[in-house]
Amino acid sequence: MNFTYPKNEKLKSKITIDLLFSKGKSVSKYPLRLVYVESDYGIPEDSGQKIKMGVSVSKKNFKNAVDRNYFKRLLREAYRLNKHLLVNTLDKPYAIMFFYQTKDRLSYEQINAKTIQLFEKFVLQIKNEE
Repeated sequence: MNFTYPKNEKLKSKITIDLLFSKGKSVSKYPLRLVYVESDYGIPEDSGQKIKMGVSVSKKNFKNAVDRNYFKRLLREAYRLNKHLLVNTLDKPYAIMFFYQTKDRLSYEQINAKTIQLFEKFVLQIKNEE
């Protein structure tokens, strides 16, 4: 398994991000939330890529950019190490936004455990929709 988070996997398209907030569905496992939408926009068919992912930490909860950036790094790292849970089970490409939604300062171990639970819940929800 390739445990990387390459540039072509990062969600940058404003159109796709707007689509996520307008038509996206959500899965939560406190304090994390995952908003997703089935999307082939911006993902070439021959690339074999299934996910475009972005992270967000609210300015309302963490006023200092240093703190927001720290939690964004933790979320990206948790995603990078656990993305095999998603990639191996998804059939269609998805655009995903990953949110940290609390003022609590959780450790990396706690965030990683919640990420695994959230990804499993997401996969179950996708399978139920099909």
